[in-house]
Amino acid sequence: MSGPAQTGSLGTVFHPQPDLDTSGSRLPPPTQLRRLPRRRRPGMVALAVALIGAGVLGSAALYARQNHQIQVVLVVAPVPAGAIVTSADLGTASVAAGPGIAVIPARQLQQVIGLVAATALRPGTLLAASELTTAEPPGPGQVLVPVAVKPSVLPAGGLAPGDRVLVVATPVAGGASGTSTAVILTRPVPAVVQDVSAGPDQDGLDVVDLLVATPFGIPVAQQSATGQIALVVTHRSP
Repeated sequence: MSGPAQTGSLGTVFHPQPDLDTSGSRLPPPTQLRRLPRRRRPGMVALAVALIGAGVLGSAALYARQNHQIQVVLVVAPVPAGAIVTSADLGTASVAAGPGIAVIPARQLQQVIGLVAATALRPGTLLAASELTTAEPPGPGQVLVPVAVKPSVLPAGGLAPGDRVLVVATPVAGGASGTSTAVILTRPVPAVVQDVSAGPDQDGLDVVDLLVATPFGIPVAQQSATGQIALVVTHRSP
């Protein structure tokens, strides 16, 4: 039985015929559609980055505040050096205390009341342990000397605890009859006002308690006894 001629390879090859339209004409080969490019918006990308960065920084700041805000003791009223600290002098505040800042936790407020101010305390400042002491004046190397002075030689605004003064001798010029002209103090002596009497005594004099260095205690007392003494204010207590 005879058949079509055999080729050197098995199978047949398919050759697709071009499509014909309804009129029988050949249609052009289909063109491959071009892939649409992805549109990038630089502004939106930058905004997204900025929002992410702000969120990270905000979270970090909030974390830092929550972990470093503590309640501490705050000075709310002026306290002169040597005065006893009362509950009316102190309050509490929440602050961000970093390393190296000396503060007293608010939970120790009651332990602070009744102590003595080692230095003048100013309102609005954080209280530190170094500003307090348990000993009332006079401290080591000091003596307390009461000095009686005429109201006329005191400042019009008076004196207050914590004021710093110079004690000076005021000898009477010409040596008036019956008046001692002895000068005990040959130079001004620095002192700190510890207390002031509420008014003149029976002799019409104001009494000012002064803290002076121990070597000058006796000379200041002797000069006060002569009545020839004055106080020069060098620094007002806050």
